[in-house]
Amino acid sequence: MNEWRVVERQGQRDTLGEGLFWCEREGALYWTDIIEQRLWRIDLATGSVRNWSQPEMIGWIVATQDGGWLAGLQTGVHRLTLDPATLERVIDPEPHLPLNRLNDAKCDVAGRLWFGTMPANCEGESGGLWRLDPDGTLTRWQSQITIANGPAICPSGRVLYHTDSKAGTVWRFDLGDDGSLSGQRLFARFDASGAPDGMCCDADGHVWIAFYGGACVRRYSSDGMLLRQIDLPTPQITNVCFAGAGLDRLFATSAGDGRPDDPLAGALFELDAGGVKGFAPNLFGG
Repeated sequence: MNEWRVVERQGQRDTLGEGLFWCEREGALYWTDIIEQRLWRIDLATGSVRNWSQPEMIGWIVATQDGGWLAGLQTGVHRLTLDPATLERVIDPEPHLPLNRLNDAKCDVAGRLWFGTMPANCEGESGGLWRLDPDGTLTRWQSQITIANGPAICPSGRVLYHTDSKAGTVWRFDLGDDGSLSGQRLFARFDASGAPDGMCCDADGHVWIAFYGGACVRRYSSDGMLLRQIDLPTPQITNVCFAGAGLDRLFATSAGDGRPDDPLAGALFELDAGGVKGFAPNLFGG
C-alpha cells in the first residue's frame, strides 16, 4: 500500500458513506450509507463483507457495554439488533423537526453518547449537538448548526471537537467529568480547501479530519497545526477511523453522490497511518 488502497467489496460503492465504527469484540469495521439506508460490515481478518437494509437514513452505529448497538436514524436514537435486524426507538431529540436527521456520533469515557442533528436537505440551521446519558437524560449543547459533524473526543476524555461542515468551522470544547461542555473556542476554519467532515482522535491526542470536497484526510495537532495530509483519488471524503487489532489501521469513507463518472467515488479506503495508532472506541453505558 502506498498512502491509500481501495478496500474491495465486489465493486460496491456508497452514495454517502459515513459513520465508521471499529467493533473490537467482532474484529469488524462498520459504516453506513446514509442515502441508501444501509449498514455495512467488513471482517478485517477475512475480508468478508455484509450489509443490512434500514427503514430510514442511518448516520451511525455505536456499540453498548451490554453487547448491543445504538443506531442514529432520521427519527432518532434506536436500539439495533442484527440477524434478525430489528429497531426499537430510544428517543427522538427533535420530534418537532421531522425533516432533520441524525448525523455522526461518538461516546465519551463515561459512556455518554454525543451526536449531531442536521436538516436532511443541508439547508438552514436547525441542527444541533446533543448528549444522551446512560440513564436516558437528553441534553442539547449546541444549536443553529447546518451540517453537524465529528464529533471527536481525545483519549483522556477531556476535550471534545465538533464541526459545522457548512460553515467550515471546527470547535474545541473542554469536556467535564459531569458531561458539561465549557471553554468553547475555534480550533480551525476552512474555506476553499474542502469542508471538514467526520473526525477522530489518535492515541497521541491529535485530530484526523476527512475533507468533503477536499480529496484528503489531514492530521492536526491538538493546537491546530497541520501535521500531515493524505491525498485521495476522489474528492468527497466523509469520515475517518482507526481499526484493527493493533488500532494501527486507518480507514476513510467517501461519497459517490453526484459523481456517476468517478469510479472511486463512494469507495472505502484504507490509508497508511504512518505508524500512528488510535485507541479503543468508548461504548455507550446504557
